[in-house]
Amino acid sequence: QVQLVESGGGLVQPGGSLRLSCAASGVTFSRYVLRWYRQAPGKERELVAHISITGGSTSYADSVKGRFTISRDNDKNMVYLQMNTLKPEDTAVYYCNALRPIGNIDYWGQGTQVTVSS
Repeated sequence: QVQLVESGGGLVQPGGSLRLSCAASGVTFSRYVLRWYRQAPGKERELVAHISITGGSTSYADSVKGRFTISRDNDKNMVYLQMNTLKPEDTAVYYCNALRPIGNIDYWGQGTQVTVSS
């Protein structure tokens, strides 16, 4: 049984930082492209960050470039999202996604709430 579990969300003031983590079980992370998505109330889910299988390539939504950093540890089956200089518009539920290119198989976590407010 595959499980992705996010953690690290919470309430933070504008300009603050949070580090999200996603732990996987039942899946070999090193075979998956990993992504972080977010969904704000009343909005569609959007792709925030992407990291390749080896970790050698990353990409980001324009809205978070220079502020967010995605990383992975295949030995620990973990993926992270370091979020700095947070803004109120970053408020959303953040989801971890693992996509296996071969077979187009993907898995989702349950999400973790990030609220940026003073």
